[in-house]
Amino acid sequence: MSDTLRDQLLGLGFKAPTPERKPVRKPGTAGNPASAKGDPVRHGQRRADGKPPAGKPSSGKPPARGDARGRGRGRPATREDIDLAKAYAIRAQKEKDERIAAEKQKQEEARLRREARARLATLLDGKALNREDAEIARHFEYGGKIKRIYVTADQLQALNAGELGVAQLNGRYLLVTAAVLAEAEAVFAPSVALRVDPDAPAGDDPYADPKYQVPDDLVW
Repeated sequence: MSDTLRDQLLGLGFKAPTPERKPVRKPGTAGNPASAKGDPVRHGQRRADGKPPAGKPSSGKPPARGDARGRGRGRPATREDIDLAKAYAIRAQKEKDERIAAEKQKQEEARLRREARARLATLLDGKALNREDAEIARHFEYGGKIKRIYVTADQLQALNAGELGVAQLNGRYLLVTAAVLAEAEAVFAPSVALRVDPDAPAGDDPYADPKYQVPDDLVW
C-alpha cells in the first residue's frame, strides 16, 4: 500500500492493520508447546486417549520380579539338594549316636574300675606284709616312674626270688605273697606293681641287685 493511499484511508477513519507477532518460545520448550502452558502429563493427568503417561506403571505397586511361586525363596530345591540334605542328616545322626555310645562305654568302664578297686581293697585287707622297721629301699618301675617300697633283708631276698610281690592300692604299695598278687591281678590287673621272674635275665630288672639301689636322698 502506497503512502498516498494509506493517508487517504486514514483520513476516512480506517486504522492501519497491526502486524501479527509470533510467540517467543522459552528455552527448553521448543517443539513442545504444551510445556509452556503446563504439560498435563507432568502434572499426573492422563493423555487424551485415556491411557496413563508412557513409561510409568498403571498402578502404584512395583513390578513383580521373577516367578511368583519362588518369590523370596530363591530357586526351587532340586533332587540333588534333597538327597544331599538327607545324607547330611543321616551322617549327623550317626555321629550323635557314636558320641552317645562312646560316652556310655566310658561311664561303664569307670563303673567297672570302681567296682574292681572295691573288690581289690576287700581282697588285700589284712594281707599286707609291710613292716615299720624295714630299712631297705627296693626300687621298681611302675606307671612310667620309679617307685620304691621298704623291706627287710629277708623280704628283699624273697621279693627278688618271686616269692613276694607288690600291689598298688589307692596310691599305696603293699608287699604281699605271690599267691595274693595273683588274686589281685585277677581282680584288677593294673594293681600289680612289681612281680619278679627269678628266671628272667638280670638286666630286665636292674633294681633287683642291692648294689644298684638308688640312694634314699635322691629325689625322683
